[in-house]
Amino acid sequence: MANKPERRGLGRGLSALMADVDTSPANDGAPAVRKPEAMIDVALISPNPDQPRRTFPEDALAELSASIREKGIIQPLILRRNPRDPSGYEIVAGERRWRAAQRAQLHEVPAIVRELDDVEVLELALIENIQRDDLNAIEEARAFRQLMDRFGHTQEKLAEALGKSRSHIANLLRLLNLPPEILEMVQQGQISAGHARALLTADDPIGLARLAVQKGLSVREVEKQAKAPKTPTVPTSSVRAKDADTELLERDLKAALGMSVSIEHTPGQETGTLKIRYRNLEQLDEVCRRLSAVDGGKI
Repeated sequence: MANKPERRGLGRGLSALMADVDTSPANDGAPAVRKPEAMIDVALISPNPDQPRRTFPEDALAELSASIREKGIIQPLILRRNPRDPSGYEIVAGERRWRAAQRAQLHEVPAIVRELDDVEVLELALIENIQRDDLNAIEEARAFRQLMDRFGHTQEKLAEALGKSRSHIANLLRLLNLPPEILEMVQQGQISAGHARALLTADDPIGLARLAVQKGLSVREVEKQAKAPKTPTVPTSSVRAKDADTELLERDLKAALGMSVSIEHTPGQETGTLKIRYRNLEQLDEVCRRLSAVDGGKI
């Protein structure tokens, strides 16, 4: 029986891939630039659907577009033949430059075309973003997760190949356990990755995240609130039972309003609390209308 071909391990040939996206300074202090191999029509180029970067800030694109309009594209894009359309090309590295070039109304862009498999494409996309303009924590975590889920790589292999510590990768991957709303806050820059890590231990991470945004809480303040002991609940046995008249009045009000009603009244006292819970703004408007109606005080 013929031996199965050895599966390419992550990092095998990685130095050759990194040479294409190297941004380390040359001897004169300027970025090392690879010579383009071709000029490719921008209309033939499509973005990579597995690109780790999902957000492209408008101000950064506008600045890059202005630079390209004045000086052209310094670093060529890295492309491969589009596996879904052999007549076109797919971006491996340089989507920001491609987007900015279109804004600058360039018809062609300098490019290096490579024959790359899906693993190499994802590696290059991740490396290029990390080297040139750091991914936000969620984009980086999703890129790591994609490498692990799609290609079976371990955290140790990722750390070794990409020059990251295993704890860095593990901590980022943990962030993906947070609710989608919090992940979106990190991506939008409303809270930092440090805030997100602190929220991992919170009983109500969404509520605390919203509070952090509203009040501008620091990471340390969020950590403190996440670890704070919660107010103990009152044992059911200690809750005073409501008398029959109060319960009957609650039912009558609930039937009249079509909403949840709670009356807290201490026997022997003249004061108490009436709570009406509405499910939507239409119900709130209805309560306000009834309370403000001049109809002899009737609800």
